[in-house]
Amino acid sequence: MQSVSPVYTDSGVFVVFEGGEGAGKSTQSALLDSWLRAEGYSVLLTREPGGTDVGAALRTILLDHATGNLSPRAEALMYAADKAEHVDTMILPALDAGRVVISDRYVDSTLAYQGAGRAIPQRELEDVARWATSALRPHLTVLLDVDPTLGLSRLDSPDRLESEPVEFHQRVREHFGQLAAADTDHYLVLDGRAPVADLHTAIVERLKRWLPQAVRSEYA
Repeated sequence: MQSVSPVYTDSGVFVVFEGGEGAGKSTQSALLDSWLRAEGYSVLLTREPGGTDVGAALRTILLDHATGNLSPRAEALMYAADKAEHVDTMILPALDAGRVVISDRYVDSTLAYQGAGRAIPQRELEDVARWATSALRPHLTVLLDVDPTLGLSRLDSPDRLESEPVEFHQRVREHFGQLAAADTDHYLVLDGRAPVADLHTAIVERLKRWLPQAVRSEYA
């Protein structure tokens, strides 16, 4: 499969939060959602896996301890299926309408967890993930970086993936960093140990560059 050029929409704004377990992605996603709504923007707050009905069913399979061991390729294909449904039925329609889409995880998580974590060849995995998402890229990916030992200590009830050994999560962290370093124009890397309010401020300031592409909620 030949590589496909990245696709960035010229309507709406696509923001993704990435990082390891316990990095604060859900907290910062919710804070950004609240700020944008207060500013009058129409927002779609979602997550992967699980943003759609299909995704919710896949999430149960992928993260439930009862699932047990999965073939790494089967696992990767289920994540790709979740992304395909998510992009086609939710993300692209929202962007076409000029909305701000905030997603807790996207393609980078597949490349880090199933690629570096499960040791699936990166080129093969990226071809599948980019095909599933029609090569759609976020305008901004916020990488919240924390040491896996700290991040995992923040969890109350680790799911199937969160329960992998710390060495697995260290490989994931390193790969997230490599992805961000390769495209600094579309990534914002922040120390997940910083105060929540400081992280939120930094994210808002960086995001303002793309907000002219989004419409206010009263016009969405």
